[in-house]
Amino acid sequence: MAKTAAKTAAKAPAKITRATQALDKAGCRYSVHTYAYDPDASRIGLQAAEALGVDPGRVLKTLMAAVDGRPVCLLVASDKEVAMKRVAAAFSGKAAAMLKPADAERLTGYHVGGISPLGQKRPFPTAIDAGSLGDPGAEIHVNGGGRGLQIRLTEGDLVAALNALVVPLA
Repeated sequence: MAKTAAKTAAKAPAKITRATQALDKAGCRYSVHTYAYDPDASRIGLQAAEALGVDPGRVLKTLMAAVDGRPVCLLVASDKEVAMKRVAAAFSGKAAAMLKPADAERLTGYHVGGISPLGQKRPFPTAIDAGSLGDPGAEIHVNGGGRGLQIRLTEGDLVAALNALVVPLA
């Protein structure tokens, strides 16, 4: 899969972001896809999947949480929800809670609706829901660092680029 851009939105976000730069640095192959972002969507990941014509289970949403007060990054299929007890256990903690949107934006350097697990202001411990992955060679989508921007890459490349734990989270 070569680096390509599929334009599906009238006003496309930048195709070079900190997320794409992180993948370039890691030597990962990916493609960039834009879509018409709906700020009023109740579930942004599901809206992205629908707009791109992709199975919601193949679009991973990025969530920011805190385990015992320490920020962590979580990825789970857009049609699933995380279980806070599993999040705490994944990071050997006692308690987990979602970060407030303003805190997630401040820590990652991205805006809510455009938070990528890649190229954040600083790296955070990251876990990907094991139930959201299947085959390391299979392709998935993650946010590309902007609203209306998705990156398609293989599961294996994503796990490697993030040095992520793959554990049950949903």
